[in-house]
Amino acid sequence: MSAKTLYMAITNHGFGHATRATAVAATVKQLQPDVNIIMATTAPRWLLSSYFDGLFTLREVALDIGVLQPDSLTMDKAATLAALKNIRDRQSELVEQEASFLQAAGVDLVLGDIPPLSVIAARAAQIPCWMMSNFGWDFIYRPWGGEFVEMADWIADCFTQCDRLFRLPFHEPMSAFPHITDVGLTGGIPRLSETEARSRFHLTAPKEKTILLTFGGLGITGIPYKNLARFPDWQFITFDRAAPDLPNLCKVSDYTLRPVDFMPFCGRVVSKPGFSTFAEACRLDLPIVTVTRDNFAEGPVLVTAMKQHSYHQVMTPQELAAGTWDFLQAAPQPPLTDQKLSKTGNEEIAGAIAEFLN
Repeated sequence: MSAKTLYMAITNHGFGHATRATAVAATVKQLQPDVNIIMATTAPRWLLSSYFDGLFTLREVALDIGVLQPDSLTMDKAATLAALKNIRDRQSELVEQEASFLQAAGVDLVLGDIPPLSVIAARAAQIPCWMMSNFGWDFIYRPWGGEFVEMADWIADCFTQCDRLFRLPFHEPMSAFPHITDVGLTGGIPRLSETEARSRFHLTAPKEKTILLTFGGLGITGIPYKNLARFPDWQFITFDRAAPDLPNLCKVSDYTLRPVDFMPFCGRVVSKPGFSTFAEACRLDLPIVTVTRDNFAEGPVLVTAMKQHSYHQVMTPQELAAGTWDFLQAAPQPPLTDQKLSKTGNEEIAGAIAEFLN
């Protein structure tokens, strides 16, 4: 029997969709080592490879655009609308191109996170399309009103044709999808030992005084690194290559390492609202410090759900940027519920895929 092929269509927005989808792909490969994996995305290969050790085919194609942003908290709605219209106007061309590729590559199953046109391309190629996400782009665009409502309707119509949705925790209703399976948290598994981390990165502060700063692939402007001087006996870890050189700031530039690799040695993660960061922190029971993001519909959903299940502190972007960071001296708030979230999303989704391919 010839090897099966899984095509993963990953939204071209930030890094979080790419990391969680690739974590699932890695689990599929563990369960079914001979499966061929195609990743269709413009996310950088180094990012995908940091979550996926094996060989995969990278197809650099943009089937959606998400939201165009100069950094992780700032959005360019006008440019986003123009790019959305361009993709919608080119739908026939894009679908024909991708359907032809799916057939030529012998793809057996499409898994989307969560480009709407991947559903239409799969249908055109007569291949099942499953999806995984905690939100749909129709949910993001609709509150912006005007022409975005028409875009949201178009996207929701695409989603109604999806064969199966794996709905992740911290989700909106995703009511456009006709067949929904709820699953647990997804994410990467830490692979850096505490001994290596402490030796290689000169981490000497105790866990409760070691803070991971991570603001997604785009980062955010105006992080007040000067505040770190107020905590000389604390240590801070960042993946921000533009961060200043400070005695208590460890800058990680190794592309094979990920924020999740450092989470077990940290007392808290300071982050913008992002599913993948929240999920990986919750899987490791790491307290989360986050900022509100009320102009992006996923933001309040994420923060509200995170407060239910994680030790937490929440502040406005202004408080993070202009404040003194005295929040570090305060204890995080306990979860609002004792309800436990499943942490086996990788295995649940990958198991269903492996079963289907067999």
